Amino acid sequence: MNEVKRPRKPLMFYYAIVLLALILFNALVMPFLTNPNVTQVDYSEFMNMTNEKLVSEVMIEDNQILFKGKNNKLYRTGLMDDPELTQRLYASGAKFSSQIVEQMSPILSILISWILPMVLIIGVGNYFSKKLVERAGGGAGSMMFGMGKSNAKVYVKSTSGIKFDDVAGEDEAKEILSEIVDFLENPKKYEAIGAKMPKGALLVGPPGTGKTLLAKAVAGEANVPFFSISGSEFVEMFVGMGAAKVRDLFKQANEKAPCIVFIDEVDAIGGKRDGRIGGNDEREQTLNQLLTEMDGFDGSKGVVILAATNRPESLDPALLRPGRFDRRVPVELPDLKGREEILKVHARKVNMQPNVDFGAVARAAAGASGAELANIVNEAALRAVRDGRKTVTQADLEESVEVIIAGYQKKNRVLSDKEKMVVAYHEIGHALVAAKQSESAPVHKITIIPRTNGALGYTMQVEENEHFLLTREELENKIATLTGGRAAEALVFNQITTGAANDIEQATRLARAMITRYGMSDAFGMVAMEQLTNQYLGGDTTLVCSDETSNRIDEVVRKLIAAQYDKAFGLLKDNAPQLHALAKYLYEHETITGDEFMEILHKTENPPALPVGEA
Repeated sequence: MNEVKRPRKPLMFYYAIVLLALILFNALVMPFLTNPNVTQVDYSEFMNMTNEKLVSEVMIEDNQILFKGKNNKLYRTGLMDDPELTQRLYASGAKFSSQIVEQMSPILSILISWILPMVLIIGVGNYFSKKLVERAGGGAGSMMFGMGKSNAKVYVKSTSGIKFDDVAGEDEAKEILSEIVDFLENPKKYEAIGAKMPKGALLVGPPGTGKTLLAKAVAGEANVPFFSISGSEFVEMFVGMGAAKVRDLFKQANEKAPCIVFIDEVDAIGGKRDGRIGGNDEREQTLNQLLTEMDGFDGSKGVVILAATNRPESLDPALLRPGRFDRRVPVELPDLKGREEILKVHARKVNMQPNVDFGAVARAAAGASGAELANIVNEAALRAVRDGRKTVTQADLEESVEVIIAGYQKKNRVLSDKEKMVVAYHEIGHALVAAKQSESAPVHKITIIPRTNGALGYTMQVEENEHFLLTREELENKIATLTGGRAAEALVFNQITTGAANDIEQATRLARAMITRYGMSDAFGMVAMEQLTNQYLGGDTTLVCSDETSNRIDEVVRKLIAAQYDKAFGLLKDNAPQLHALAKYLYEHETITGDEFMEILHKTENPPALPVGEA
């Protein structure tokens, strides 16, 4: 366990690289750095300047002539066989002399110029390296200039002050981790029955869900030292340095036990070992050392290893076996109640009006992570400051949700009347199709104010209650709603625009998932033809079918979207008066709330059509 593996390449290998670099530097770079102010001229130019008495001083060397003009500039030219040179220099009135150079032995020159400096460099380097190793308590050669020293950040006795009360929306994760806290506080209770606490717990979830915050909260609740380091900090240029850092980290942890060691983004060193030649040998040595250290330390001392990742599928199986990271703690995106609690936690530090409805904000921010919710509260506070107010209102929070979703309002972008009308009909097309379908989320807000993310307008739908299962009908309704904007353009203007690009992308992705992953196609039935990868990082997919099947999938996707487009077109055509009335109102006011939308929709029967086309 305490054996220090020798690097595969000796230390002299790196000194040889330094020596080679020094030779190349002297051979290629130094000539350009020597006498940078000397101008190279032809010998004929030197003769002309001498004849015209423009030379003041001349130095004749073995292989060149250096001379100074009366303009105080320095020149250089090559040495040639010129018997009349001395006479011309004397006639020009210039001061001239010749340099006698004692020839040094080539071997002695190399010894003094190259070998002696390198010997001094190696000697001094080894001396300081040994001193650093002795000071750190490691074996000789395990560190070089402190590079094998762990640079983990240590928070002793919870100086960060983070407790479980500061983490909301992750009740299940807190419940699992509270057992670790109890073990660190009362280890004898577990020892009495013969139970052993897991040595490692892996926090898995999307970015921004609070994995690092939960780890700090565990240390805060247990009131023990907390070592924090990122997985990428173990990876070094020199082979063996990452493994030395792992050894040093666990040595420090054992000295301060009970404590918590937290490795963020552990996939940087814990990736699967595929055995390919030419892989990252340093990363594999670091991973091997981590596995060895986790096997070697005594769990009864109270050293708990926590790690976080959003790529669990990429981790090496040896890292996840019992005795290492054998407890997996999911840290998922918060649900409706969790989002509301997270907003309340972050609102403690902000001056809020007492009538703020956090539930409404949480419903509008569906799918937001804890970090995004914190950003929403901060954006609302910044908006209040810009408006000269000392408290945050409901309107500030609702506007900050839109900022996170669609970006800031782009007030300097002015649409032409025609473009503004097209955008108005496009957005009303989405909203009207959604309103005329059952099992569809209510419209919350419609706007045609351009945003910084490139959107010229958007329609926001907010579910009254959170759904975890979607039926085939609900998914088809979503696709129809996405095609409603393009259908409204075609119905009213008899032409289409580029404004539906994002709608088409979302509709295609949803339709393909219905067929390849959800088994909602009569053509294929309940068969999975697509695999999900990087679940927490965008959810990329890979087809697992033949080329013929892939072509059939494309055709079925096209037919599914076309059928929903025809349905949306028919709904808009049947409700043309409402479409015109709502578009006119949106064109004039630029923003419609959900209540205003439903009120106009119910009251309108035969409104006058706008003179922009025929339905």
